[in-house]
Amino acid sequence: MKKMEEKTIKTDEIYNGKVVQLQVDDVTLPNGENAKREIIKHPGAVAVIALTKDNKIVFVEQYRKPLEKSLIEIPAGKLEEGEDPEVTAVRELEEETGYTTNELSFVTSFYTSPGFANELMYIYITDQLQIVEETVNGDDDEFVELVELTLDEAKEYVEAERIHDAKTNYAILYLHALKRSMA
Repeated sequence: MKKMEEKTIKTDEIYNGKVVQLQVDDVTLPNGENAKREIIKHPGAVAVIALTKDNKIVFVEQYRKPLEKSLIEIPAGKLEEGEDPEVTAVRELEEETGYTTNELSFVTSFYTSPGFANELMYIYITDQLQIVEETVNGDDDEFVELVELTLDEAKEYVEAERIHDAKTNYAILYLHALKRSMA
């Protein structure tokens, strides 16, 4: 057994839903003791830092039921099975914002909540936006509103907690660092 590895003894599948799967694993810890781990399996997600020609950041406002409030976030969505993250990025950008792009650059990827979930988030950036010619329908149960902000406005939204999720905060920090490196 590897130094920090937890060996799975048994897995109980609790729930298999549209977005996540929940399981409880019985594990043996590195010290030989046993424990339970509640694990959420997620297919992964993609988010896009989209910049308009006048250097505004494209966001969407969306109600988040677990929080019982709306947040302003960068466009994002779940990977479909077997789908390339870059394809997902363009699809979500079109569905949520009405913009599309032929030029995406990969920024990074990270685990969103590794203490209990395996979701891997891919972040892309583009400043080559075009309006989608034909409306692309999104998910039937998803209602979003387009918001475009300058970097300074976005920082104010962070302070007011209108922007309050990890991927969007990361995007703003990334753009802030990019701006400073170009100054």
